[in-house]
Amino acid sequence: MLCAARPNRQGPIRLSTSRQPQHRQPAGVAFSQRRTDLPPVNTVGMTIRQKQSDATCNYSVKRMRNEQIKYGGLIALGLIGAGLAVVSAGLSHPAAAALPAAAMTSIAVAGLAMLARAQQHSSRHQLTERQNRTAAMNDKLSDAQRQLADMKLKVQLINRRKNSVEAILNSIRDAVLVTDDRDRIILANRAAERLFGFHFDPDAAVLAAEILGTDALLVLIQKSRTGRIAHVRHEIALPQDGREAIFDAVLSCTEDDADHNSAVVAVLHDITREKEIAQMKNDFVSHVSHELKTPLASINAYAEMLVDGEAQDAETLANFCGVIQSQARRLTRLIEDILNISRIESGLVKVQKANHSMALIIRDAVEMIKSYAHEKNITLNTQAPILYDQVYIDHDMLSQVIVNLLSNAVKYTPAGGTITVRSEVNESDNRITVTIADTGVGIPPEDLEHIFDKFYRVQANNKCAKGTGLGLNLVKQIVETVHGGQVFVTSTVGKGSTFGIELPLAAEPAGLPA
Repeated sequence: MLCAARPNRQGPIRLSTSRQPQHRQPAGVAFSQRRTDLPPVNTVGMTIRQKQSDATCNYSVKRMRNEQIKYGGLIALGLIGAGLAVVSAGLSHPAAAALPAAAMTSIAVAGLAMLARAQQHSSRHQLTERQNRTAAMNDKLSDAQRQLADMKLKVQLINRRKNSVEAILNSIRDAVLVTDDRDRIILANRAAERLFGFHFDPDAAVLAAEILGTDALLVLIQKSRTGRIAHVRHEIALPQDGREAIFDAVLSCTEDDADHNSAVVAVLHDITREKEIAQMKNDFVSHVSHELKTPLASINAYAEMLVDGEAQDAETLANFCGVIQSQARRLTRLIEDILNISRIESGLVKVQKANHSMALIIRDAVEMIKSYAHEKNITLNTQAPILYDQVYIDHDMLSQVIVNLLSNAVKYTPAGGTITVRSEVNESDNRITVTIADTGVGIPPEDLEHIFDKFYRVQANNKCAKGTGLGLNLVKQIVETVHGGQVFVTSTVGKGSTFGIELPLAAEPAGLPA
């Protein structure tokens, strides 16, 4: 309450802020005055990164901000109210009427400014919180991106290893199959796809029984899995390219972490060729034994007749001796063929190369075989020019090649047939080709690819002539291994065959024959 009016000798009443009544100020006023002493808040660089204390810090900041707004608002409202009270009192008291209107406005403005500063301080804290949340989200995003990059690298590594394993499996010539505990195919390489005629799809659960086409392999797979046999090996027959092929099947049973049989790995190796070679060796022993026995038996028989004195005259004696000599030569040729093949294969053969005319070698070989051809009334035609057809060869070896081919043609050509020998020079690649064509029985297509193999004989032609199966193999060894040439054959059953050799020409032509 205002006191009674008393004359003011010192002039009109003034509102002074320099001297205040000495009484305790409200807590809100003290807080408002002390807030200017607080250290400034770094709103730009402040970042809260300790995730475990985020909730506590945020709660404290929010509480402080709310208190500042509350007390700042109360102070501002108090100042405004005080100003309004003074103004209201001035309307009824003569002394208060002397207060200027500007002082009242200052009081109101001070309160509003304090409220604005509190709101500004709150906005700064909100901005800081947003920045902290953004930084935390950026950290989480960076962690997620790093994890994603690590996962991509791991996936790439897994795919690279998977592709490597697939490439290795597909490069294996043997068929590889893997079945699970339900006899479903879970892995197969390209050789297995070709063998069983299917396309492996890892996403399709295909039963092995639907693919294998035979019970033999399926029984082995089930036996390996149910019997917990780590290693099973067995020979089985499977259809392949219209014929029956023999396979060496090796099966292995794998176990998972619980020691349960989880998969069976089957590897199928085609041993058909090995079986054929083994059979050819057996046949070779039989043929060679027979070939050796025949001349030896003739030599022994005629020698006994000579010992017994059955050759009473010179003509009979000469005939007996001629048979013995012929059979001895036959025996010698057989043994030499075997030894020559062995020497060439082992690299121990002695080679004496020089420039020779191919036409002269052909002429000499035809002369050697002419008597044999005349016995069967077979016509020999030679079409080989004398000049320029010169090669750098071992004379004796190449002569044996031509003789073997001519002898083979005469052997399988019926009486009254024709044999033609030709030589042609291809100047573009400096090579010479010699062909020997006959009108014989021909060779079946299935035998053509094996005709130059050692010990191989065409079963369909066994009745036409006998042999050891070494002559054509020796031709191949001499032409390709010793001279770097090439052999080839074409044939039609019932019409005849054409055997040929191709050799490089000599660097310099030899002298003309005398």
